Amino acid sequence: MACHFSILPADLLQAISGQLGREKWQGEECVFDGGLRFLRLPHPRTGVPTLFLPHENEQTSCILEIQSVSPPNLRSWFLQDEVVEDGTLLVMTPVDPALLLIRILKLTTPGDGTVGNFRPADDIIEEAANKLATSATEDTASITSEDVLFLSSLRCVGASMRRICEFKDITPEIIVYRYSPEKVHQYLRTKVSRLSDPNVSELSRTLNRNLAREGLLEDGKEELLSSARLRAACDLVSQYLPKDVYENLLASYDFERLNAYMKVLKDESMALAAVSMNAVEAKESKETKEVGADTKKRKASKGSYGVEKLKKANVNGMAKLSTFFQKK
Repeated sequence: MACHFSILPADLLQAISGQLGREKWQGEECVFDGGLRFLRLPHPRTGVPTLFLPHENEQTSCILEIQSVSPPNLRSWFLQDEVVEDGTLLVMTPVDPALLLIRILKLTTPGDGTVGNFRPADDIIEEAANKLATSATEDTASITSEDVLFLSSLRCVGASMRRICEFKDITPEIIVYRYSPEKVHQYLRTKVSRLSDPNVSELSRTLNRNLAREGLLEDGKEELLSSARLRAACDLVSQYLPKDVYENLLASYDFERLNAYMKVLKDESMALAAVSMNAVEAKESKETKEVGADTKKRKASKGSYGVEKLKKANVNGMAKLSTFFQKK
């Protein structure tokens, strides 16, 4: 069996450790007796088949995205006295199930523009699975209906559907849903607002460096700083949104002043780059002229004393050198 190194949450590590030796293989999928299994689902932004790992127990219910970090050059791992040839690192991070569901549930919206009917979550997800199967291409053929249908059994999926769907509690056991673009938009704005909060955004060193480089941390630029944090939060959420959903989200904010400020910075940067380029070109041109002048000086320089004296010699009446080689 192949060996891989991975970073994953502590509770999942404990769950996997407790199930070692009880795993079973179903085709190419590894399924543990405790219900742990990998799913191939469409990526929320691109729709490309992506590997996810649902994890659920009495205390928690979540879905982890599995990403492979590959080094630019060949690398290996050392594990005790063994060498693992594959140097990639698998990173498992929790992903918001609501973002994962948006692309899937959008498939169930009627094409005639109507809002559709309320239905149980199982029926909605089953319809989405069937549409994914019928519209599958060579690139998406690895997404199976079984993997999509498995979502309806997760508690976190049921909770997430309440955030992006209209719902009605028919009975304590029966809840019906209807996908709502308006609730999706409202939920995304709430998420952006939370991510753009200074107490949250300041945890990112990369974001802080970018804001400082753009001069937005200076006094008197509080409004621009707030807009920049909102824009950064939108960009972060966009990594898990279909293009049309992200464009609608972005259009709901006013970034006109921020865009104008960033344009000024870009123009100044381009002007400085042009001045620097002109200085480099002028220096290179000067060096080229100096080299040419030195070459002309060397060409125009006088020869030795003997050569100059021969040039002044009177050669009238002297036979040419070629006459010595003519037939007699």
